[in-house]
Amino acid sequence: MKTRIGLLFGSFNPIHCGHLTLGQYMLANKYVDKVWFVVSPQNPFKKADELASAVHRCEMVRTAIAGNPDFALCDIELSLPLPSYTINTMRCLSAEHPDFEFSIIMGADNVAAIGKWKDSAELLSKYTILVYPRPGYENAGSELPADNKIIYTNAPQMEISSTAIRERILSGKPIYGCVAKSVEEYIACEGLYV
Repeated sequence: MKTRIGLLFGSFNPIHCGHLTLGQYMLANKYVDKVWFVVSPQNPFKKADELASAVHRCEMVRTAIAGNPDFALCDIELSLPLPSYTINTMRCLSAEHPDFEFSIIMGADNVAAIGKWKDSAELLSKYTILVYPRPGYENAGSELPADNKIIYTNAPQMEISSTAIRERILSGKPIYGCVAKSVEEYIACEGLYV
């Protein structure tokens, strides 16, 4: 039986407790055997000046997941051609790791738009999509073809975002409890988001 890897994509700018809780939920509920945090390159829809360098973002993920053998950092997208399409990443990972079965962990807000993604039919037919709830997207995916591999989970909804964390840092407010202590220390040491 293949090892089941759940891929959680994100800029992780910074990685926060919500990301870690989501990963733990997927493991605890046996949806996957391991969770890989896939650090994404610059999103063309986000401001470049708000994004910490890939080196910093990878290091924050590395320090946040240290000590958890079921979590891993995946930086494959940083070496793939831009723009970064999920299907290209999935094809590359599947070719490099034929003994693994990959699934994608994503929010219901992304499922609502997945039909517009590059080669979405292939993505939906080949890979399991593990969906976590997002407010306002309760019926996300209802318009997609019925032969998809979407699984809706009851993962906890976290009232936390990387944007809010960066805003707190910028305004001098503490971020204790929002990120792992090691990430909080890394941000302070490197002077990020100020």
